[in-house]
Amino acid sequence: MSIQQIDVKYTAVATAENGRDGRVATDDGKLDVVVNPPKEMGGSGAGTNPEQLFAAGYSACFQGALGVVARKENADISGSTVTAKVGIGQTEAGGFGLEVAITASIPNVDAATAQALIEKAHQVCPYSSATRGNVKVELAVA
Repeated sequence: MSIQQIDVKYTAVATAENGRDGRVATDDGKLDVVVNPPKEMGGSGAGTNPEQLFAAGYSACFQGALGVVARKENADISGSTVTAKVGIGQTEAGGFGLEVAITASIPNVDAATAQALIEKAHQVCPYSSATRGNVKVELAVA
């Protein structure tokens, strides 16, 4: 598989200090957070963590992709929500890996339509494209 060329419209810039137990900030100052490992991984859990930030970004991006798909399909997704659960754990090879569960609630369509919409959104979402073939991503309708 080759790397897809894109016409970049925006580039986000963030800098971390002290890795998973420090601080992360964007160059424009709009995000500036303390990061700490969660208690489940031996940390203090006092700040946010990279997995929460990834879950926030993925859920927002997937919701946006759902909107793109819904407009093309003339589907009413008003009142919909997307929840991303990001898990981290050790791999068999000894490193760490992620897995993601995306759940969408789309109250104004039937279950079959909702499932079709989220599967199409999964093909459009940049986060889904970035993780495809590398991170287990499960899709579900609430």
